[in-house]
Amino acid sequence: MHLPAILFCALWSAASAENSEDYELMYVNLDNEIDNGIHSTEDPTPCDCRPEHSEWDKLFIMLENSQMREGMLLQAMDEVLRGELQRLRTELGRLASSLSRPSAPAAPADTRLARALDELLQTSRDASHRLARLEGAAAQRPEQAGRALSLALAELQQTRADLRALRDWAAGRWLPAGCETAILFPMRSKKIFGSVHPMTPMKLESFSACLWVKATDILNKTILFSYGTKRNPYEIQLYLSYQTTVLVVGGDENKLVADTLISLGRWTHLCGTWNSEIGRLSLWVNGELAATTVKIAPGHVVPEGGILQIGQEKNGCCVGGGFDETLAFSGRLTGFNIWDHVLSHEEIREAGGEESCHIRGNVVGWGVTEIQPHGGAQYIL
Repeated sequence: MHLPAILFCALWSAASAENSEDYELMYVNLDNEIDNGIHSTEDPTPCDCRPEHSEWDKLFIMLENSQMREGMLLQAMDEVLRGELQRLRTELGRLASSLSRPSAPAAPADTRLARALDELLQTSRDASHRLARLEGAAAQRPEQAGRALSLALAELQQTRADLRALRDWAAGRWLPAGCETAILFPMRSKKIFGSVHPMTPMKLESFSACLWVKATDILNKTILFSYGTKRNPYEIQLYLSYQTTVLVVGGDENKLVADTLISLGRWTHLCGTWNSEIGRLSLWVNGELAATTVKIAPGHVVPEGGILQIGQEKNGCCVGGGFDETLAFSGRLTGFNIWDHVLSHEEIREAGGEESCHIRGNVVGWGVTEIQPHGGAQYIL
């Protein structure tokens, strides 16, 4: 009886042991599968499933990008041009409003006006150059930029024309070279002139004489200034003819003629020099040598004791006597100076420069020497 029980127990133990080994084996195998597995540390790379562009597609994309960049460039340049045009209009409006007010006796303001006009013109030139470059860049695609460029060019050209007109008008109205005053000769008359009283005697073996002139009209002989004595009324003369400028020393036969046309209504700077050593006589117009010669009154000495006047020629014994209205000057005159020596080329240019009215001659100095207007001539600001 005990034997069957013992056999049953043995069989049960064997079955339990077999199941235990299977479980342990399964446990170990599962652990090994987890421990030995490969763990991914990065996301898998996405696959680009888009089709590759063909050569024609790439070409069209490049062309489209190029057109877009060109369009952006044209738009940017158009904005720049419009900004510059607006600024030019603003400056022109400001200048026009300031010029429309009564002029004040402020010579530095006149100089600043001229400089401002020069800067405006330079700005206009720069804008024109940029517009020309833009036109060249846009010439390949006129269908996109032709109309805008044409409008901008027309506006710029009109602005430049307005600027030139304003500058010419200001140059004809304002005094030159920082001058504070001028003498106005309102008409041609034998009673209208200015008498000059030199600071030192006019006994000269050489001289330089300079002045600014704006003539209203010019006849065959229009006197700018004249110095003469009872014995010789033609010791020194500077006068205008139709298309020439003439300088006389020591007599009417001793003259130098420069073929220079003086523009009516515009300021012109004239200088004449002479020395008695070799008789060199020279004429300068706006700082440039217009004519020169030698052997004009060599050894001559301009005598003192004569009468010096502007706007007329003396032909009598007294101040104002013997004047001829056909010789009279009509217009404006300023910056009249005389030195007792010959100025160098550089000094001549400086005498006609931006601040020439602040340069004084040592015989006659504008603004220092007494000059009396007669017969309707008058100082103006």
